[in-house]
Parts: sequence; structure tokens; C-alpha cells
Amino acid sequence: MHALHTILVVDDDLSIVELLRDFLENDHFRVITASDADQAWTAFQHNSIHCIVLDIMMPGQNGFELCRRIRTKSDVPILFLSARSDDVDKIRGLTLGGDDYIVKTASPGEIVARVKAVLRRTASQQQKTDKILEYGRIRLILSSREVLVEGEHVMLTPREYELLQLFLEHPKQVFTYDQLLAKFWDGIGDKHTIRVHLSRLREKIEADPNHPQHLINVWGVGYRFEGG
Repeated sequence: MHALHTILVVDDDLSIVELLRDFLENDHFRVITASDADQAWTAFQHNSIHCIVLDIMMPGQNGFELCRRIRTKSDVPILFLSARSDDVDKIRGLTLGGDDYIVKTASPGEIVARVKAVLRRTASQQQKTDKILEYGRIRLILSSREVLVEGEHVMLTPREYELLQLFLEHPKQVFTYDQLLAKFWDGIGDKHTIRVHLSRLREKIEADPNHPQHLINVWGVGYRFEGG
């Protein structure tokens, strides 16, 4: 399955590059290597890259700067590889658009496992974004995050969109208050928090928000979505 996946490994430490190449190729990945940002940028432009393992501290342009440059062109998964374990570098890397942050003390096997994990997530997200969810008067286009109600575009906040997507993907399933809080608010909040968001969402998708036909309150438990 990995034969079609090309991994770009960028590090100025040749021993690390060779070790990672051996482990990745043993797992049937195609591997391209680079020892600095300029070589990596050239390789990125001339190959179809599925994932980048990127060292931070390199001569010339560092990994953060290269990541910023790549992100102007592509959302290819980037896994930062660093000798430093402090939170500052990790936060900076993830903020710039990195998908993961790995300390070099990790075993090559663990790094390969992290590459596989990010590729699985990317594939799963791509499958989702190809879908259109449609129930009754409501149509949700995942690739563009568009919501149409009776053919008219409706503007939702990111949280309203995420809530609607969850309900459309699981029609008739009851989601408890605790489940919704855990998923969207990290367990912080109360029933009122959910009720306010669902009330606003109803105003945008229901023909009569006072008598909803889609987002149904299951008294004392939570909410479910009826296709209608």
C-alpha cells in the first residue's frame, strides 16, 4: 500500500537520514532525501511528496522557515524532527502548520509509525471532504464547507458547522450533553453552552426554529438529528 507514498526526509545529519531511509524503505515507502532547505525545496517542487520529515536546526534556512514556505504552496503533512524537546519549539512548529513534532531520541520505528499515522489521517480527511451530506432541505458540501438550506447558502460559524456535520453524519443517533461537551469543548462547559449553540443553529437551518423538525431535543439527555 505504501509503494505510492513518497516521503521526503530533510536533515543535515547523514546518519539520521540513512537510518530513516532504511526503515522507511523497509516498510515499502519511496524515500527522497535532502541535507538542507534548498535541496528540500527543489525536491518538493519536482516530485509528488506525500509526507515530509523535517529537521528544524539546519545550516542556512531552518526547518521552520522551510515549513512556512511550503505552506504557501501545499498542505502536505509535515513532521518536525528536533533534538530539542521544549514546548516552545513544539508550539511554534505546530502553529506554522506542522502535523506532528518528534524528538530525535524517538526510535526509527516510532518515527515510521508516526508517518503512517499522519498519512492515515490525511487519507481519512480526504475521503470525508469528497462527500456531500444531504437530508431533506439541508445540504452540506464537505470539500468547500458550504451549507445550503433549500438551495440558499447559509453562513455558519466554525463550531456550528462542526456540530451540523456531526449530526448529519449520524442521523437519528442521540448525542448526550456530556458527549457534545467532550467533543467540542474539551469537557468544559454545561448544558447551557450547548443549548445556546444549538438554538443559533436551529435559527439558520429550521423552517420554524420554535418547532424544529431536524435538531430534536431529547429531554434531559441531549439531541438527535432527524433527516426529514
